[in-house]
Parts: sequence; C-alpha cells; structure tokens
Amino acid sequence: MMFQTRKAVYGDAEAIANIHINSWKSTYRDLINERDISNITFENRLALWETILTINNKEDQCTYVIHNEEKIVGFVNGGPERTKRFNYDSEIYTIYLLDEYQRLGLGAELLQTFAEDMKLKGNSSILVWVLKQNPSSKFYERYQAEPVGEEETTIGEGTYQETAYGWESIEQLLGLIQKNKS
Repeated sequence: MMFQTRKAVYGDAEAIANIHINSWKSTYRDLINERDISNITFENRLALWETILTINNKEDQCTYVIHNEEKIVGFVNGGPERTKRFNYDSEIYTIYLLDEYQRLGLGAELLQTFAEDMKLKGNSSILVWVLKQNPSSKFYERYQAEPVGEEETTIGEGTYQETAYGWESIEQLLGLIQKNKS
C-alpha cells in the first residue's frame, strides 16, 4: 500500500481530530487516569484543529498528514520551540498515527517531513515532549534524540511527568532517517 505525505488543509480537520482522539486514548490508556482521558472529546479536538489549520499558513507552524488512497492515517504538527528554556529552535507539538499503521515506517516519514520543513524555515534543532513511561519514547531514542529536561504537565485534573527529547542537529536527524530506510 502506498502512502504519501502532504501539507494539511482546513478540510483535513475532522480526520486529524479523529486520529488525535483515537491515538491519544490508545496511547495513554495505561498512563493517564480514565477521567482525564475522557476530558478529550472529538468536539474540542475538531475545534482545535480547525483553528490550527486556519492559522497554520499564517505563522511559522506546519501540519502534515500521511495518507493512502483511502484515508489519512497520521499527522505531525509543530513550529517554534514554545518554552524558550531549551537551546532548540523548533518543536514537534503533536505526532500521531492510528494504531494499525504504526511500525510501518510512517512515523519516520512524518518526522522526516517535519524536519525538512523546519530546516527550510532556517531552524537547526528539534524538541519534542513525551509523557514519561510512554512507549513512544523508544521511537525518538531510535533516532538518537537525547532527554534534555523534565517537567510536570496538567491533563484534565491530573498531573503527569513529561520528558523533553531533543535533536541538536536537524541534519544529523535527517541522515539517521535516511540510513534507517536503507
């Protein structure tokens, strides 16, 4: 099955919201309290993504989707590093794939597309936040992201620990992705 990556458009908001909800709930079901997971609804994710996709082209953020002939199966969104506490100039805000499309190399495609976009915008490094004990952290470690910080985050009524992973060099990250493809 062939997959393609492209910039997201406003009409993708519903598909992205569905992926966000489904992936979020399956990824975090064992890491986050059920009451905090249930606070995330399709309606609030749809409103969020409609807003993001409206401003995406006006700011230095980007959102990409990966799809086959039938549907969108994943997405990545990011832009400037938000905290300014780290020496990184760009940040992945969200990256999700539907469960059945994980471990097929599609996450690497999204990561590569995002890194190429950030490089074109003049950035040289990338940061991403991952909930502690999230098995997805292995994905970032596979591409040699280094843990560079920790902080608490509030989700719903709960407080959870996050780890910041970083790539100091987008060039090096792109090289690793290419090497893994061969």
